[in-house]
Amino acid sequence: MKILIKNNKDLAILKKDKFFNFIKKIKKQFPASKIYLVGGAVRDMLLKRETQDLDFVVTGIKAEDLKKFLSKNGQVNLVGQTFGVFKFIPKGYKHSDQVDIALPRKDFSFKTGAYKDVEIQSSPELSIMDDLSRRDFTINAMAIRLDKQKIEIIDLFGGAKDLKDKKIRAVKAPVERFQEDYSRMLRAIRFACQLNLQIEDKTWKAIKTKISGLNKIKRQAIVSTSQDFSVQEIKEARVVPYEVMAKEFLKSFLANSVLAFDLYDKSGSFLEIMPEILKMKNCPQPKNYHAEGDVWEHTRIALQSLTSNEFKEYFKKSTNSIELIIATLLHDIGKPPTLAMPDTTKDRIRFNNHDAIGADMANKICKRLKLSSPEKIGVNVKKITWLIKEHLILARGDISKMKVSTIVKYFFNKTMPSKDLLKLSFADISATIPVSGKPNFTDFFEMVARMEQIKKISKNKKSLPKILLNGNQIMKKFKLPAGPKIGVLLNIVREEQLNLKIKTTKQAIDFLKKYLNESPFKN
Repeated sequence: MKILIKNNKDLAILKKDKFFNFIKKIKKQFPASKIYLVGGAVRDMLLKRETQDLDFVVTGIKAEDLKKFLSKNGQVNLVGQTFGVFKFIPKGYKHSDQVDIALPRKDFSFKTGAYKDVEIQSSPELSIMDDLSRRDFTINAMAIRLDKQKIEIIDLFGGAKDLKDKKIRAVKAPVERFQEDYSRMLRAIRFACQLNLQIEDKTWKAIKTKISGLNKIKRQAIVSTSQDFSVQEIKEARVVPYEVMAKEFLKSFLANSVLAFDLYDKSGSFLEIMPEILKMKNCPQPKNYHAEGDVWEHTRIALQSLTSNEFKEYFKKSTNSIELIIATLLHDIGKPPTLAMPDTTKDRIRFNNHDAIGADMANKICKRLKLSSPEKIGVNVKKITWLIKEHLILARGDISKMKVSTIVKYFFNKTMPSKDLLKLSFADISATIPVSGKPNFTDFFEMVARMEQIKKISKNKKSLPKILLNGNQIMKKFKLPAGPKIGVLLNIVREEQLNLKIKTTKQAIDFLKKYLNESPFKN
């Protein structure tokens, strides 16, 4: 359920919209109850941002009574009921409209850094102050009581002032907050990227101090007992699961990739979760082609270019995919391991095969960090590796002589992100700054011109014409067995078609008949 609350007056939506009728009903059935909007929604209201982070806290009602009430008025997901949290969907609404309704809670953490290593006490007798005190950052520790005429923000820790000052500050002692849940350190970075805020000094120092906790391993003795004997097994598990880190990582880079790049570096997060990327620092490049500096600086500029005015002007309102952003981040990760320094004054620094090696490295990194795991935002690893492997396509020879079928293969590909490949090429060129100081887009615009010519082949100008013959037709017509040769013939026919030398199925058959008769391919 998405809503936009800009001021107190807009809070009336929570009373007028039918979706929120459950608020009135709760108050009517349980007069002693108090109902609060908490956390992200209050923060977003102060920032005048649209929110779907609708969390409610209800005091003065027993958990069983609240569960019965919600079950009568909608669908209740019982996943969080152990902790006094109910996922609730009012009658007549869909799963995407789900909100959280909780009893006030207190946490008693074992300080291991794992968010699950905590004893949670939920009780209708606890106050909203108790509940807000357990939260991560001041900007998320505010509440608004909804069952009163006068709207007041309950702000125990100065969250409103921190928002005004553009600060992210941990509730109470930051080291303790992070020892309760190490993933909060990545959340702080994510909020900085999403909300354009700075992490205040004490919170930032605590992050740098505790960041190694991201890789902490928890060992637990598991005893299994049979009729005759019992066996103790030591199981190991990450304190912060990769799936949790992946979600924070991707959200940060999607929101502000350059700021995320800087914060993950300066906080030590890259060192803990993606150490391979740090080898780009001080990895030299040929100065006549890369006056911008080392591979690290080149990558940072490439990320920056994805939101530049030039990029936006060329690609209009096109949204950048998370695959494009991560591919840009990792497109030159293969350079450090392939660095070859010049043997003579005539040679130069080279990175032979760094595109293919980088694609393989990126594939392993994405899988290790489980970047495909988060719902909605998880990446397609195959697409990322394809983009990195092919990011030098514009440097593979004279574009004016490139086969039409080759251009179609890479820039009109329906199964791979061909538009992202063009965008990655733009970003890479933008970050490749010669001594003159001006990136050379000659190859880029020549490729764009070739693409526009190809588009003219099709009547609707948006998609290419269908192939004139498929593999089965070729095998049947010319009595050929299945195999690689059929693919070669398909490519040959397609090239002739896209060059407008043949336009009909009959012409395609006649062309192949002549080709097979004159070519040693027949045998």
